[in-house]
Amino acid sequence: MKRSLTRRQFVERTAGIAGAFAAACSPEPRESAGPRPNIVLLMGDDHAWDETAYNGHPHLQTPTLDEMASTGLRLDNFYAASPVCSPTRGSVLTGRHPNRYGTFTPNWSMRPEEITIAHILGKAGYACGHFGKWHVGAVKAGSPLNPGAMGFDEWVSHDNFFEMNPQLSRNGGPPQRFEGESSEVVIDEAIRFIGGAAADRRPFLAVVWFGSPHEPYSGLDEDLALYDDLPAEYAERTVRLTGMDTGLPVERPLRDVLRERYAEITAMDRAIGKLRSYLADEGLRDNTALWYCGDNGIPASGLPTAPFRGRKGNVYEGGVRVPGIVEWPAKITQPRATAVNAVTSDMLPTLCELAEAPPPERPLDGIGLKALLDGEMTERPSPICFWSYDTRHETAGDPKPYIDPQLQEGTTPLAKIMDGRFTRNFRNFHHPEIAEDDFLGARAILDNRYKLVIGGERGDETVKELFDLRADQAEETNLVEAQPEIAADLERQLREWQESVLNSLTGKDYGGPSGG
Repeated sequence: MKRSLTRRQFVERTAGIAGAFAAACSPEPRESAGPRPNIVLLMGDDHAWDETAYNGHPHLQTPTLDEMASTGLRLDNFYAASPVCSPTRGSVLTGRHPNRYGTFTPNWSMRPEEITIAHILGKAGYACGHFGKWHVGAVKAGSPLNPGAMGFDEWVSHDNFFEMNPQLSRNGGPPQRFEGESSEVVIDEAIRFIGGAAADRRPFLAVVWFGSPHEPYSGLDEDLALYDDLPAEYAERTVRLTGMDTGLPVERPLRDVLRERYAEITAMDRAIGKLRSYLADEGLRDNTALWYCGDNGIPASGLPTAPFRGRKGNVYEGGVRVPGIVEWPAKITQPRATAVNAVTSDMLPTLCELAEAPPPERPLDGIGLKALLDGEMTERPSPICFWSYDTRHETAGDPKPYIDPQLQEGTTPLAKIMDGRFTRNFRNFHHPEIAEDDFLGARAILDNRYKLVIGGERGDETVKELFDLRADQAEETNLVEAQPEIAADLERQLREWQESVLNSLTGKDYGGPSGG
């Protein structure tokens, strides 16, 4: 019977796997791919770094992601911009940290003035489509933040996450039920869109954001059967999550929950395989850049195998480190693994490089990774910053909504009830002035070796932790007292970055305070 590993054992084991893989693979630059690539961005919902077989998971079967990792560029130190979902999705679309435009946490929307990768690539001649979870504003017609308003030509999308037989909105229309396993449903819609773009001889951007493996869980019988023999010790624990029947919290045996969670991951993996096969059959795979990642770290229901400290919702590695793979046969002709730090905010500037399109003229937090794809980048030139903004004072008093609340009301139903609704509404507020309290909230800065965390443990602002991630990926040894100069320098850089972010939050990137 397979047994779960300790956090340290898992980190040591997977670090060895990554080192051996990197040593065996060529780092030589590749020749130019020629025509501008097609682009597919794939994202799992709550899919953690370790939850792939290629990263050494003791139970999961992910053959498609394993093959992508063995043929493309494996991003071993890839991060979500936020430890929760909506903000990370905003970072993919904009190349900017979500605190710059008030997408602080789930169900906080973007702002209409933001420039997305779909705006940019659409202007450059790409056909742009979104499929699956949106969660940065309402998807309905009339919403200033639906995918169409944010640059996409077509969309079949949900305000939040979804399960089997999902109800999705096509191009802003009323929700309609789509029969089938949800990951396959959205992949089928993406394939339909790609086929149309190819027929029109247009390059395409397809953004596919799965509803899996976010709880509550369900699975096809064939996928559930793969995990009938999970360790008996898991049955001795319970976990709190949403009940599929009621939408309310329930306690269930962890073993049953993991069986369903893993089934969802395997189904998502299979759907990605269906897309890859389609691209190959249509002669599109060679010059299509396929980029997969998760949107945040591990939730409580997946913790038994987690190798890192923390989980979804905090800025330790367990909350922000996610799987990352880029597959592009015309460009990445030999498999490679890289330890260079990269983050979801890098997607927009990277795609701008690949499409030869100028990025927005406003502060970006991501960097272009074309040099990394070419095998020429060995270290990241600038740190990555994380910040879970403290929203308590944002909603105090009588804040002014940035968008008409009626336009922020969701329509697509989901299984989890919140505030008495089986859907999600969104919020965003004007923030015309900066106060010292605005700098609060758990935050971190990561350079090529060290990571400084402030307020990471239960939000205590007095707690500062410095970790050497090259030697201590589990974040167990605090070096603040041993390396005070490094800690002080990182804290200074973090504060300067926060000042830039808050300046954006006031609306000055749009031409004046609060967009005026």
